[in-house]
This record gives sequence, C-alpha cells and structure tokens, in this order.
Amino acid sequence: MGDQFKAVHAAMRSWVDGGILAGASCALLSGTAVVDRHCVGHADLEAGAALRGDHLFRVFSNTKLVTSIAVLILMERGRLTLDDPVELHLPALAGRRVLRPGAASLDDTEPARAPITLRHLLCHSSGLGYGFLAPGSLMDQAYAARRIMHADSTLEQMVDALAPLPLSFHPGTGWEYSIASDVLARVVEVAGGQRFGDFLEQAILGPLGMDDTCLVVPPEKRDRLTVYYAGADRFDPAVPGLRRLAGSPYPGAYLAPVARQSGGGGLVSTLDDMVALLRSLMPGGPALLRADTIAAMMTNQLADGVSIGFPGVGPVPGKGYGLGGAVTLRPGPGDPPAGAGEFEWGGIAGTHWWISPRHNIAGVLMAQRQMGFWNPYAFEFKRLAYEALLDA
Repeated sequence: MGDQFKAVHAAMRSWVDGGILAGASCALLSGTAVVDRHCVGHADLEAGAALRGDHLFRVFSNTKLVTSIAVLILMERGRLTLDDPVELHLPALAGRRVLRPGAASLDDTEPARAPITLRHLLCHSSGLGYGFLAPGSLMDQAYAARRIMHADSTLEQMVDALAPLPLSFHPGTGWEYSIASDVLARVVEVAGGQRFGDFLEQAILGPLGMDDTCLVVPPEKRDRLTVYYAGADRFDPAVPGLRRLAGSPYPGAYLAPVARQSGGGGLVSTLDDMVALLRSLMPGGPALLRADTIAAMMTNQLADGVSIGFPGVGPVPGKGYGLGGAVTLRPGPGDPPAGAGEFEWGGIAGTHWWISPRHNIAGVLMAQRQMGFWNPYAFEFKRLAYEALLDA
C-alpha cells in the first residue's frame, strides 16, 4: 500500500522542503475505508515540532460544509425547506433591493425580482458577498462600515446589520462567494431552537465522534494548534519562504469565546475529524442525511450559464456549486482528468476536501498557509491522489 501512494507523499514532502508549506496532513478514502494517511513537515517550524495526525487546524471555510449539513438536517426534520424565503426565518432580510449595474452609490437600487431562498444561500447565489474579496468596492466599503465581518457581533446582530444593505445581483441570477453561510448559521439557530455551536455538537460533531472539532480550543488542547503562516509573496504562491502570523484573523482567534459563532469559517478541526465528516457523506458511511439529500448536495444548483468565480480571477469555467461545495461539471487544467462530478471545497489557510461520487473516493489535505485555497500544491495532491486511487 505504501508504494501505491509514494508519489503523493513525495510531492507533499517537496512542497515542505521547498518552503511553500510548513507541514501537511493528508488522508485518502476508497469508499469509507481510509487507504492512506500521511503527515509531513512541522506544526511549528520555529519550535521544530513535527506535525502529527492529532494537530488542530483553522479550517476556515471547511466550516461551510458542516453548516450546510446542519441546514439539511433541519430540512429532513421538517423544520424548513430549501425554497423557503429567508424572511420566513429571518424577517429582517425581507424586502431586498439590488444595486443597479454600474451603481456609484448604495442608493442606486431596484427591488429584488425574487426573495433570497435558503437554496440561494447554500449555493452562494443570493446576491450577498464578503466585501473584502473586492477591496475598495462599494460593497466592501459598506460591509466594513457596518462591521459585517467582525467577530464581536452575534449572528443575530450581523443579520440586522445586513438588513439595510442592497444585494449585488438578483437572487438566483449569479454567484458570489459570501457571508451566506453565516446567515444560514442564524437560520439554524432560529429553526433549531438553540445556539449554532450547540446544534452542531448535538446533531453532527457528537454523533460522528468529531471530538476535536470546536469553535474554541480548550486550554488543554492549545499545544496541538498548528502555527498559521503566510507565504513570502501574497500574490505568487510559488515564491518560497514562510512568515509566522500572530493574531490572525484577529487577536486571540479560536482561543477564547467571541460573540460570533461563524458558520462560514469558525471551526478548528483535525485530519481525523475531517475524515469522519467525509465518511458520513460516502455510501455505507455513518450517514446523518438521507442518500437523496447527499446526492442533491453534490449536484450543481446554479442556473444555466452561471459558474463560480472570484474578483481578480474571473469565472472558473466548468465549476458549478452544490449545497455546500463546488461541483466539477467539466475538468479544467488544474483538475484530475477523471474529476467530472467531484464535490469539493476548502479553507483560505489551505485545508481542502473532495469527494468523487462517480469513483467513490475522497481526500483531505490539511495545511496552514494563508491564501492556500486552490494553491498549486493542492492541485498536485489531488491529481496524484486520483491516479493512485484509480490505479488501485
């Protein structure tokens, strides 16, 4: 078995030795069976601490998958439907307005043609954004002025702050990566009748044995939290060199409770806990959801002609979006040739997960490098992982 995955291991070692990553933990699944598990490099370069399988990672947007599962659990319990207008659960978000094309002020709007639905929120087609992904834009300034992204406000306060702001496009007509998962976390609180973190623990983390996944790292586990690094060049991921980050994304992050229990990026987790989460979405795994619900998660939900994309990058051809992750409609240059139908996403610090329903395989890659999402190392890992798994 070791020879089968030696190319994967060698590639990750090269990214560590080349100064691109401090360390990486990887696991590969064939069905529900973990067929490879590998750690390389360091959890703390300066201290020389070798990376282990039980180290904790800031998973950032991996959190969105957990939040999506929470919403779908509530759907299966009859507490909501995916086509519910969001105002049915969050009245503050009724009466949406939309910026007109080329608008120069927040007042240049028109009424939304349709309400935001929970489905729109799950697949980032609601018209909401993140602001900071388009620095200096009208919505970036508006989100900053109303402190939409700040951890010192509750989910309820965040929704109230969003209420007067317009959308960037009419719901269902476009795609923009957004704070929608945090809005969904508030929906979970309202429809589930308890705080977001408590619902996650009782409905997902506890049942799957994800004992190390949390919003706040307890004191006895802090020595297992990996160090967060930035690359030498923020805009060129191929430049070697790492710089230790302190107080990112804010001082004391993940070490003490804050008001915001973020459904978009609030969790810390481990390699093994992420494996447990993926196994619950594989046929024959310890499922939290019905098979038809899981199939819908992994099916493109965007309107015809709409694909995902990012400011400064543009559209990503061949990529749709399901209920909690991207869907590969047509493999692109960075994708494995056999990757059609893949369901995947990750976090900005380089934590990645993917599931191929077509081949019944999955993978997890855990790293802590700022701007590590869809970094070249992640593409190489996945390409080599597919080759090894499918050759078997």
